[in-house]
Amino acid sequence: MIKNYFQLDELSTSLKQEIIAGATTFVTMAYIIVVNPKILEAAGIPFGPSMVATILSSFFGTLAMGVYAKRPFAIAPYMGENAFVAFTVVKVLGYNWQTALGAIFIGGVLFTILTALNIRSWLANAIPESLKIAFAVGIGFFLTFIGLNETGIVQLGVPGAPVHVGDFRDPKIILAVLSFLLISFLMIKKINGSILIGIITISVVGFILQISPLPETIVSMPPDISLIFLKLDILGALSWGFFAVILTVFVMDFVDTMGTLIGLSYKAGLLDENGNLPEIEKPMMCDALATVVGALLGTTTTGTYIESAAGIQAGGKSGLTAVVTAFLFLTALFFAPFFTAIPAYAYGSALIIVGLLMMSPITRINFNNMEDVIPAFVTIILMSFTYNLGIGMTAGFVVYPVIKLATGKFREIKFGMWVLFMFSVLFYIFYPY
Repeated sequence: MIKNYFQLDELSTSLKQEIIAGATTFVTMAYIIVVNPKILEAAGIPFGPSMVATILSSFFGTLAMGVYAKRPFAIAPYMGENAFVAFTVVKVLGYNWQTALGAIFIGGVLFTILTALNIRSWLANAIPESLKIAFAVGIGFFLTFIGLNETGIVQLGVPGAPVHVGDFRDPKIILAVLSFLLISFLMIKKINGSILIGIITISVVGFILQISPLPETIVSMPPDISLIFLKLDILGALSWGFFAVILTVFVMDFVDTMGTLIGLSYKAGLLDENGNLPEIEKPMMCDALATVVGALLGTTTTGTYIESAAGIQAGGKSGLTAVVTAFLFLTALFFAPFFTAIPAYAYGSALIIVGLLMMSPITRINFNNMEDVIPAFVTIILMSFTYNLGIGMTAGFVVYPVIKLATGKFREIKFGMWVLFMFSVLFYIFYPY
């Protein structure tokens, strides 16, 4: 029955192959179980409940992706949106995390409506290939920058020199470098789960050397999620004073979910001859509903993860790959003490590696065509150096039409791109600088 539902024979795959692929996807992206709640801690969201929300939202979205969309994609809370909520909305602007989650919930509901009306897929198909490539590459640079900062390899500097190298005499930085080298070696040897093996190994070394405290236990019942479950403030997010934030959250979520899905599909070779993903509205509906559920649970925007490409490369072709990944996420609920104890020097190096994996599509950009290179460059650089994915993506949506218009090639711009252009202009007008 499973073979028939997921059409394994038609896709020339097998039950064993799909299970291996699902496990590969999980071990490649399991770092999010730690990284997402670690970042959201800065917003005041307690780690334990946040970890449960991360796992449950990942389980729901990934299971929906497998059963409904029948795609080998995994869904989890996005990097970028969590940083925006923690460091901009809460730390800089002074709002609480409950109101931020209210804005994310509203965005999720709007995404669901727009997806049901096929508007999101229409807009996605209007994006030129050069920007689709830039999304994947820009996310890679962004993750790399976060990883360098989390490990302490790159630290805050002073005016005129905003960043500088960390102290390589620090045992934590030394372990971060060793973690990077270990994961790199395992990947060169094509060992599945290289990233997770590296994280666990270096964490254990840190525990043994007493650089980080050893968890009292490895297995336990999941932390109580009641502290953050259904604590979002929707009415607060609907206030006029919060308009700039909700617009920013909406545009970031809108372009991130669309851009990352396209970037993954591009990297995995799933786009058709026209550069579009067939039936894209189904995976988009999954990430829209997962965002709604995630906000209710107490976490930030969820969407398709580029690390799903690891499972696809391992042979995953059907939704069964995603189903396997989903249930592996669920088992992680009972290992909270261990995941809580994983230090930044262990998981930070994994982010650097993930960034490396996502850079490969850049070779497909035609650097002889400056009309495509300039918008792609602006997108990639601003996605990472502003520490905000939404800034870079919207910048690309502005620069691309302007360049085409200036060179007299405005007929090459699809109407959907003009809609994204207007969204992006509004984003910059109302952004809470």
